[in-house]
Amino acid sequence: MERWFWLQELEELCTLRIRANQSYGASMAKGIMRNGLSVGLGREYALAFGERGACVVVNDLGGDIKGGGKSSSAADKVVEEIRAKGGIAVANYDSVENGDKVVQSALDAFGRIDIVINNAGILRDRSFARTSDVDWDLIHRVHLRGSFLVTRAAWEHMKKQMFGRIIMTSSAAGIYGNFGQANYSAAKLGLVGLSNTLAIEGKKYNIRCNTIAPTAASRLTQTVMPPDLLASLKAEYVAPLVLWLCHESCQENGSVFEVGAGWIGKLRWERTKGSIVRQKNQKMTPEAVQNKWKEICDFRDADKPASVQESLSTLIETLSKIDAGAGISQNPSNGISTNSSGINPLMAIGQKLTEVGFTYSHTQCILYALGVGMSTKDPDYLKFLYEGHEDFSCLPTFGVIASQPSMMDGSLSSIPGLNFDYTKLLHGEQYLELFTSLPTSGKLTSQATVVDVLDKGSGALIILDVHTYNGQELVCYNQFSMFVVGAGGFGGKRTSEKVKGTVRPPNRPPDSVITEETNKDQAALYRLSGDWNPLHIDPNFAAMGGFKKPILHGLCSFGFAARHVLKHYANNDVSKFKSIKVRFVKPVIPGQSLQTEMWKEGNRIHFQCKVKETGELVLSEAYVDLRDTLEEGKKPSVAVGLQSDLVFAEIGRRINEVGKDLVKKVNAVFQWEITKGGNTAAMWTIDLKSGSGSLYKGASQNKADVTFTLSDEDFMEVVQGKLNPQKAFFAGKLKMKGNIMLSQKLEAILKDYAKL
Repeated sequence: MERWFWLQELEELCTLRIRANQSYGASMAKGIMRNGLSVGLGREYALAFGERGACVVVNDLGGDIKGGGKSSSAADKVVEEIRAKGGIAVANYDSVENGDKVVQSALDAFGRIDIVINNAGILRDRSFARTSDVDWDLIHRVHLRGSFLVTRAAWEHMKKQMFGRIIMTSSAAGIYGNFGQANYSAAKLGLVGLSNTLAIEGKKYNIRCNTIAPTAASRLTQTVMPPDLLASLKAEYVAPLVLWLCHESCQENGSVFEVGAGWIGKLRWERTKGSIVRQKNQKMTPEAVQNKWKEICDFRDADKPASVQESLSTLIETLSKIDAGAGISQNPSNGISTNSSGINPLMAIGQKLTEVGFTYSHTQCILYALGVGMSTKDPDYLKFLYEGHEDFSCLPTFGVIASQPSMMDGSLSSIPGLNFDYTKLLHGEQYLELFTSLPTSGKLTSQATVVDVLDKGSGALIILDVHTYNGQELVCYNQFSMFVVGAGGFGGKRTSEKVKGTVRPPNRPPDSVITEETNKDQAALYRLSGDWNPLHIDPNFAAMGGFKKPILHGLCSFGFAARHVLKHYANNDVSKFKSIKVRFVKPVIPGQSLQTEMWKEGNRIHFQCKVKETGELVLSEAYVDLRDTLEEGKKPSVAVGLQSDLVFAEIGRRINEVGKDLVKKVNAVFQWEITKGGNTAAMWTIDLKSGSGSLYKGASQNKADVTFTLSDEDFMEVVQGKLNPQKAFFAGKLKMKGNIMLSQKLEAILKDYAKL
């Protein structure tokens, strides 16, 4: 049996036939004239299908990119090229608005049509306020209506023969939006909706419909992309995806693919779990929406509905829950009520606890080191156990000990809105960040603030921020996440942007593992550092909590794991320790062995802890961030005489002068890794996201939006305008991670504020 295909792009169409022994068929052609050459997606499709035995109808109205004019030369040239290679092709010059004529030309020439590739397009870019009715209507007539008319003309023929393959051509602008392309974006996303419906209606007739969003060099993209980038986005990198989706053995249906530069990615819709914001027989209020906003927008564990039916099922389930009495407990004033456990976030959030001082000597530093498992059996630990050691140091995680009194002695129970049973208080998560190495003795003062209270249903989560100072200097910052069992259900939000999030480890075996046995007296020893909870020493009290034996402090396990990371990845150099975050999962019985599994990802060491004897997870989704660590096996280059230092000094001076304006303009954090001889020689952070902006040496203290890596020499070439950043990127000289689009703003900063 012979199969016949046609496709259309930019007022162009092609029909093809493949013989029984051919695997592929279909294409269309579009001629883009540049220096006498015809280029673009259409031409690539036509040639590719023609080479595989398809008979191609090349349709091109021959207009310009704005939809004006008419010419037969573009289609004729592609037909000639196909024939010159031994293929079969004819030309057609109808507009896609005459879809029935376009399809009829295929039927007249070859008697059958099996594939339609809708790829017609023009541009009339205008800012939204300047978009005229003509600009809007013409774009939709060509892109959306043209695809509808051509596909409709072929639809019945495909149904009768029980076979069809349809491709819609959308765009990244349609998926994500783009300035100045409101008309184009709306039409391109409309094609996704059209494709999704055709996929449903055509499935029983063996008609498959999919959408591609290609990025390739064409006469449309040449107006909005630089030549260097266009050269890397060849149309030949898109055609293979189209050929596969049109293959009779490909059953993909109703999908969207981004494609370009040799990369293909499938997209899908995603939806948060959402939140019920009304209660049966009660008025739904905007205050209730506000209070649930974070939960409404939380994409963790998101759903991925694939049909209208799946989408509606959530609403049906919601109605059932509301009828059963679920939903939020409201009052007329604020949408939140204090439940029986006495939790009211509106009263508690923002409340400061009493400032508390903590005076200590080297004795407490040593006692803490012993409490988290250090021993003189390991000579590397002597610097933490002997005050006379030339490098005597305080373990970084001692920062939690210094800050704990602010919570324990700072009258947490006196905070209004936090009236609950303290025997039901559990330590959920912990974050610690150091701004300088901890002194081995002195007096520190800590100020705790309730920054948020979350409703987790089964309980309430209290988020407590503690800032600890040595005089006027900020030494460290802790965030305690405290879970109150049974105190949920007060109608509060479930998530908060103020929470320092945990991070899942990489999906691969750990890079390194350290296993260490705890002492049977470990909890008794650790409690001498200040946590006197009898749960960790008194068997009777532990039994009341449901434990067979007293359990180890979670912060003791925290200390074990942190020193494992510090030893393995920082050679016990406390100056390299920046921050740590852990989630407490299950308790440890003193005497059990802790197994720390670690993964290195740049300056971040992901880790988790298990009880070796049971395999149960103790600490999860945890990480330690280190300062200026180098890749293993590389020796640090001496960062002396780096030319880039001069540039960063100039940037820093300018930030001091006009930082506020830059923060408003840029709103991003950039991290630079400067290399010398293949090794990291320096790291710089440009923070233009907070305050009046700042520049500092070292890794970003907050998550960087973009990270750049390049040599000192290439950095200077870029800054001085001798090396184009795009060329450097595609040549592999400049590496970028994160939101690459923000790099355009940095280029302007370097140009305007760091000229040499």
